Amino acid sequence: MKQTDHEFSLQAVPGNQRNGFWKMFVVMLGFTFFSASMLSGGELGAGLTMEQFIWIVLAGNLILGLYTGALAYIAAKTGLSTHLLARYAFGEKGSYLASFLLGGTQVGWFGVGLAMFAVPVQRVTGLEMWPIIIMAGLVMTASAYYGMKALAILSFAAVPAITILGSLSVFKAVDTVGGVAGLMQYEPAETISLAAALTICVGSFASGGTLTPDFARFAKTRRSAVITTLIAFFIGNTLMFTFGAIGAMATGFSDISEVMFTQGLIVAAIIVLGLNIWTTNDNSLYASGLGFSNITKIKKSKVVIFNGITGTIFALWLYNNFVGWLTLLGGALPPIGAILLADFFLLNKGKYDSFEKMTFKTVNWPAIIAWGSGFAAAQLLPGIPPLNGMIGSVIIYAGLSILIEKVNQTASSNVKKGGLKYDY
Repeated sequence: MKQTDHEFSLQAVPGNQRNGFWKMFVVMLGFTFFSASMLSGGELGAGLTMEQFIWIVLAGNLILGLYTGALAYIAAKTGLSTHLLARYAFGEKGSYLASFLLGGTQVGWFGVGLAMFAVPVQRVTGLEMWPIIIMAGLVMTASAYYGMKALAILSFAAVPAITILGSLSVFKAVDTVGGVAGLMQYEPAETISLAAALTICVGSFASGGTLTPDFARFAKTRRSAVITTLIAFFIGNTLMFTFGAIGAMATGFSDISEVMFTQGLIVAAIIVLGLNIWTTNDNSLYASGLGFSNITKIKKSKVVIFNGITGTIFALWLYNNFVGWLTLLGGALPPIGAILLADFFLLNKGKYDSFEKMTFKTVNWPAIIAWGSGFAAAQLLPGIPPLNGMIGSVIIYAGLSILIEKVNQTASSNVKKGGLKYDY
């Protein structure tokens, strides 16, 4: 008997399997509790005043919230993951490019996350590195295997724990700089420009945010999908940046685990670090499973096991050799999300035909060309790389698609006119 795919890897999530507001809210909060955002917050804290930091985080989260909120709307309306939505814009086989980039990057970050947890824990406890990596890899892979239900349970536990313990560290840090008044008077030793700061803020989650539909597709309504995503970004992402920034202002360390170690909060540091990386890695592994499922047509849960084993085996190698490459690949992801938005809202006026009834193109070349152009714009043009990539890909994709449609209409009209003359 064929086994049911409870994660709906290759189909729309049916209405009776959707989740209410609070469950989605906790899942999306867990999604935004992203370990790299605390490190990015530390970079901002080391180079900005507190007032500048507040404005940069508000502006960055507004940009990220609009981007991810729009993707959440499409996901809730269609019930489709990022990878299945990509079939509309990129074509059946063309969507494999998006899935490979998204899935491969997430497996890489899963491995890096394991090492990010194991390295400080090994330094503090003296335990061997590989047993820590293997145990963490097994636990995180197991929870990702069980899908959305496990993600919800993990988020219910992790979000309050990280918030409470991280806040404890922040309060201690604020005391060391002379309270709130001292914090507001903080002047960084070396400043960074506001443009660079906004780039760090937006860039930290632009690639991960492209995977929003993988989770938002389980929302019962479009309204709850958008609202939970927006609120989650303004709460979750702001907290992550704040934890990192205030720790950096007080101690000079951008990594909250380092900050907490210096504060004597060793157990709390391990808990916060572990839970934060767990929520990040679970989302990464879950999304990578959906991506490779789209390519292989194998059920997500089986792919997750393979991806988890791969990420665990190569964790230290990825951590030591591949972070720069993964960061570069991250720049390739926002143009994918932007093309999905352009295809849905601009070219299809906010409505797709049912996924089950669709006959997709094999490859939609305007989307492939637009993705390449957006990626190039992100790497080469001045400004904010993720925004450059998104704006560039939208302009190229919409422009090419409209031009091709006009050419086809003209050719069709000429054929009809030629036919009429021939009949005459």
